[in-house]
Amino acid sequence: MTMNAQFGFVVEKSDPASRARAGVLTTPHGAIPTPVFAPVGTQATVKTLTPDELKEMGTTLILANTYHLYLRPGADVIARLGGLHRFMGWFGPILTDSGGFQVFSLETLRKVSDDGVVFRSHIDGSEHFFSPEKAIQVQEKLGADIIMALDECPDPMDYEYNKAALQRTHRWAERCLRAHTRPDQTLFGIVQGGIFPDLRQESVEFLTSLGFAGYGIGGLSVGEPKEKTWETLDFTVPLLPEDKPRYLMGVGSPEDLFEGVERGIDIFDCALPTRLARNGALFTSRGRINLRKAEFAEKDQPIEEGCGCYTCQRFSLAYLHHLYKAGEILGLRLNTIHNLYFLLDLMRRIRQAILEGNFAALKASFLAHYVPVMDEEGQRREELARRRGRAVD
Repeated sequence: MTMNAQFGFVVEKSDPASRARAGVLTTPHGAIPTPVFAPVGTQATVKTLTPDELKEMGTTLILANTYHLYLRPGADVIARLGGLHRFMGWFGPILTDSGGFQVFSLETLRKVSDDGVVFRSHIDGSEHFFSPEKAIQVQEKLGADIIMALDECPDPMDYEYNKAALQRTHRWAERCLRAHTRPDQTLFGIVQGGIFPDLRQESVEFLTSLGFAGYGIGGLSVGEPKEKTWETLDFTVPLLPEDKPRYLMGVGSPEDLFEGVERGIDIFDCALPTRLARNGALFTSRGRINLRKAEFAEKDQPIEEGCGCYTCQRFSLAYLHHLYKAGEILGLRLNTIHNLYFLLDLMRRIRQAILEGNFAALKASFLAHYVPVMDEEGQRREELARRRGRAVD
């Protein structure tokens, strides 16, 4: 399988000092400059924001969730109403995941076999079955531009589990390709194998032999030590085809975007910025700040001086602190606008730096001032929250 005439991917510029690259991914609903960060619209909405607001801040790709939309309102309903783009009023590119991560990560009763996976809905406990064919059928009804093969998502640190799950993921990938029929959608395979180089190499070699249009890298950012995430990318990405897009699933903190781009990743998604915003945590160039702190109660300045987002252009930290403490919905919206704008703008700057040949300088300058969440307990909580967020956000 290769990309059809409605899809294309070109690399415009590669960074000579790293694997970072700037390109363009073409879809029926528009071109996506890469590297790109995709806000997560799990249930056909990026929480608290309208499609026009997303477009105005520079969003070029949104992720929606197959598992959630299958359960509610149902893929058949969305198909009858004109497909996902029309249903949610977003006419730019959309990517849907296969639902596999949610099935394997939510605390639901499930049974896995070569046929597929039986699971219970987190909504009402009803029993459902996803086969590779069913995952593709649901995604074809939804109508996203980019769809994902069904994969098994094991604990990345368990070698024997990964070894067995890898064979199932590969068999499912073949079945997904055979089941895929819509010419206006492109299908990505998902590389698995945990943190183990031999399994990752085996997965890349098998999946690339099938000729997918692009490749997701799954099974990372799910609780493993951060250094293992980057080590795994270091030996996985060079094995992937240069002329196909690479998608690191579920990663989206500012420092991690730099690390992923440096290793050759083209597409990122994460619920982190929207989830943090709803909990009063905001991105700045110096690190995160927490609106709950009393120090912001009379702070007559924006979240970030010089930020071009709607929130920073109009409102003070004191006002945002007040909205958050008062439980006002507007506060959640304004926080979300800022956090998403911050990441989208950062990715624009990263892409421009690659094109201009100064990616390393931008990374060094940014990380010299940005202080990430570094304590071990904080990282553990964040990884668990990210895992849950990817499942239910």
